Amino acid sequence: MRLSACIEWLFAAEAENFADRIRLAHKHCVESVEFWRWTDKDLGSIEWALNETGIELTSFVAEPMIALTDSANSAAFIEGLKRSVEVARRLGAHTLIAQAGDDLAGKSREEQKAALIATLTKAGEVLDGSGVRLGVEPLNTLIDHVGYFLPSTSEGIEIARATGRAEIGIIYDVYHSAVMGEDTAAVIGRDIDRVFHIHIADHPGRNEPGSGAIDLKTRVDWLVANGYAGAVGLEYRPSVGSAETIEATRRLLG
Repeated sequence: MRLSACIEWLFAAEAENFADRIRLAHKHCVESVEFWRWTDKDLGSIEWALNETGIELTSFVAEPMIALTDSANSAAFIEGLKRSVEVARRLGAHTLIAQAGDDLAGKSREEQKAALIATLTKAGEVLDGSGVRLGVEPLNTLIDHVGYFLPSTSEGIEIARATGRAEIGIIYDVYHSAVMGEDTAAVIGRDIDRVFHIHIADHPGRNEPGSGAIDLKTRVDWLVANGYAGAVGLEYRPSVGSAETIEATRRLLG
C-alpha cells in the first residue's frame, strides 16, 4: 500500500523547508508526498527534491481557493486552474484538489450547486488530455469547516457525475466522512471510479491513525477491495515524531 505524506503537517516539526521534508519522507521510505497550496512554495527547490529522491508528488490544491458555489468566481478559477495544471505537469502530479467553498448567504443550495457543476464542467474541459484530474473535496461542517457547502460524500459524487467529465471526481477524506457520521461503503457504493485520492486521520483530534476511534483499516480495506488503487494520503497532525506515526500507520493498515 502506497502512502502519501501531507508535508504541511508531517515532517513540519523536523524541517522548516518543504524540500527537506520531501527528503525526510524519502529517508523514511514513504512512497509519495502531497501539500496544499503551490503559490506559497519554492517550486524550484521542491522540483529538485522530487527529482533527487525519485519520490512521487500525488496531489496539491488547485488555486485560487475561492468559492466555486459563486458563479462570479468561475472565470478566475478556470484561469488559475490552467496555471495549476502547468505546475502539476512540471512536478509530475496527476491529481489536483478543489474545495467547493462556503454555503453563501442569499443564494439557494440549488443555485450554488448549479454554479459548482458549471465551473467543474469547464474545469474538465481544461483538463482534457492533460493527464491531470480534479477532485472536489467534501469536508465536515461539525468541527473543522463550519459553513462549508459540501459536507456530503454522496452529493460530491453526484456533482462530479453531473459534469459528464471523466476528469472530475472527488477527494475522499475518511476523517471528514467519519466526523459526519458516514459509512464508507454506503456513501461510495459503486462510484469508486470517482474517488481520485483518499486522505486519512483519526478522530477525535485529527491525529495519526490509531490515536482515536475511527476504524480506518476497515474503511481503507473496503476502498482497496472495491477498486481504489491510488496512494493513501496521510493528512493528520502527528502527536509524536512524524516517522514514528508513519511506521505505526503502515502496520495498522497492514
